[in-house]
Amino acid sequence: MADFISSLSLKSVPDLLHSYQQAVRKRRLYIVFFYGVLCLLLALSVVMAEMDAAKLFKNIGNFTSYFERLAHLESGALVLNDPQEWFWGWKRWLKLMGETLMIAYVGTTTGGLLAFFLSFIASRNMTPHPWLGVATRRFLEFARTVPSIVFALIFVIAFGLGPVAGVMALSVHTMGALGKLFAEVIENIDMKPVEGIAASGGTWASQMRFAALPQVASNMVSYGLLRFEINVREASVMGFVGAGGIGVTLIEAIRKFYYSDVSAILVFIILTVMLIDYGTERLRHVLLGHEAQS
Repeated sequence: MADFISSLSLKSVPDLLHSYQQAVRKRRLYIVFFYGVLCLLLALSVVMAEMDAAKLFKNIGNFTSYFERLAHLESGALVLNDPQEWFWGWKRWLKLMGETLMIAYVGTTTGGLLAFFLSFIASRNMTPHPWLGVATRRFLEFARTVPSIVFALIFVIAFGLGPVAGVMALSVHTMGALGKLFAEVIENIDMKPVEGIAASGGTWASQMRFAALPQVASNMVSYGLLRFEINVREASVMGFVGAGGIGVTLIEAIRKFYYSDVSAILVFIILTVMLIDYGTERLRHVLLGHEAQS
């Protein structure tokens, strides 16, 4: 019996080897086809974008020389040689950075609250009416598809220059982005608690409050913190269109070629974003850790 099995195994080796080689050859053809299509699309994009490789290599020095100018004061000295002169306007910039943080905070809070309420309607498993869920999802898609800088331009025209336009622009865009994330979290919950409350005669609001919310609260807060990080960077750019914050001073320095001021303001923004990223990351880990233990 053992000899028969050994003989049968030896006879099947060529067939198995041939099948393996075919599978490897087929996989290689797929890889070659994939990279071929990728290179073709890249070439088409270069042609459609009218990219001039010769001009790119010719002017690449202008790009690096700009960063060199950022590292020098008006006197020609390196910025690190005279930090006091480099950060001459730190009090004003710090105040504007605080305004930027407030724009991001209020925009995130307002948009997050709107997203919180709309997400239960937008989720496919919790929506009270299918048509209402579809309409809510389309509305959230519109809110997150239009760039926040476009919303800022619209609100600047409507309400004038200042942080109000930035707050409203961030609120609308945050509502659309967080609404989708919150709805996806809700769609992945365990439906047994919801069905239990529904069977006992609980209202739709009771199902959301006592069955769905406890399962998604930590994730929602985590996503909200992540969005706050993004909005701090977004709020820094809002000033380019006059929507308040440190971006107004940054774009003014760029237009007037105050290179050392540009680099100093960028250092302010980078350090602030780094600190916020670190703080919110720690908070998210704490929240997710508590959720895993519960």
